[in-house]
Amino acid sequence: MKNYDIVIIGGGPAGLSAAISAYESGALSILIVERNKELGGILNQCIHNGFGLHIFKEELTGPEYAWRLIEKVKDYNIDCALNSMVLEINSQKEVTVLSVKGIEKIYAKAIILAMGCRERPRGALSIPGARCSGIFTAGTAQELVNLHGYKIGHEIVILGSGDIGMIMARRLTFEGCKVKLVAELLPYSSGLKRNVVQCLEDYSIPLHFNSTVTDIIGRERLEGVVIAQVDKDRRPIKSTEEYISCDTLLLSVGLIPENELTRMADIQISGITGGAIVDNNMQTSLTGVYSCGNVLHVHDLVDNVTLEAFEAGKNAVKGVLGQAEKPGTRISINPGAGVRYAVPQYANITSDNLSDLEIKFRSDNVYVKAAMCVRFDGVAVVNKRSRIFTPGEMEKVILKPDLLGKYPDIKEISIEVTGGAQ
Repeated sequence: MKNYDIVIIGGGPAGLSAAISAYESGALSILIVERNKELGGILNQCIHNGFGLHIFKEELTGPEYAWRLIEKVKDYNIDCALNSMVLEINSQKEVTVLSVKGIEKIYAKAIILAMGCRERPRGALSIPGARCSGIFTAGTAQELVNLHGYKIGHEIVILGSGDIGMIMARRLTFEGCKVKLVAELLPYSSGLKRNVVQCLEDYSIPLHFNSTVTDIIGRERLEGVVIAQVDKDRRPIKSTEEYISCDTLLLSVGLIPENELTRMADIQISGITGGAIVDNNMQTSLTGVYSCGNVLHVHDLVDNVTLEAFEAGKNAVKGVLGQAEKPGTRISINPGAGVRYAVPQYANITSDNLSDLEIKFRSDNVYVKAAMCVRFDGVAVVNKRSRIFTPGEMEKVILKPDLLGKYPDIKEISIEVTGGAQ
């Protein structure tokens, strides 16, 4: 059985960043296991710019961002197993890997989960109609167009205003396609505001809120879709149905963290994020197993994935080297009113070694003229005004050691968002 200090499952931006951090933190042996034939993950097909402004202080495309990370992994001589699929991990931190060499077991002193996420498919939406060609998830369309050079259609309708869907609306416009509209079930966009502006508004692509696809027309190839408005309970309003001719439908209706391995290892999973429940060190409920990136919770910016993975890599090495902080007061971190989720879900705080506690969260609606409140055991300790909070943009709050030190006996931290909900 091969032995490594750190085994990282996934060679996308989270896995690469965690490996770099682990090496720089003193890990002697690191292995990245990646199921594809190359490193980089989803970044390889994201040829648009807008990446790297926080990490590299310049604007990069997805492949350029990935290349920066891959080159550093090569410089550090970090082992990489490509075309390799992890079949199982267990509580003894044994990793079962399938590759062209067969099945082998690898023992790790620590494991970092960085498997990313997948798109929600048509089957999860219960849209009636034939299973004709011309229906793609937005990410699949992005791969076909950007990596393989296919033209997937001429007249496009997009269901869902996720970031990939909006980016593909602009990309397909560049390719000479007519993007007729983007239909969004919710009363607000589920993606970044900058993508609404730069990918839709700048190209006069209509965005219809409170709308969905109720029927798919076509036998061999898609011929059109039926769009309808929805009521407050998100049920289609029959009288508002409208037929839109098109030969291609893209689905941009959410991402699901790839946590099958996590569940097999009996690691606790959040019913809200779909990712592992972690502490402030990014450690899961299984000691020595850490999680970061989109497998933990879906991010809007890859720079934030890298920063989170840096923490996971650093803390995993501390555990391997016996430098991890001793368990202290366990504080639960919970979403309050107006907040959909908060990560981490709990924190281990030791009074003799306090450090910044960063909490990431998303609101559950659009709130304008809003305020964020952090409470310690129900007592407000931080208040922050904001022009707007939206579910499509991840927020964060950093609690400083001097504040935490004033409340040594707290049991719960909660985050609330208030304001005028849209």
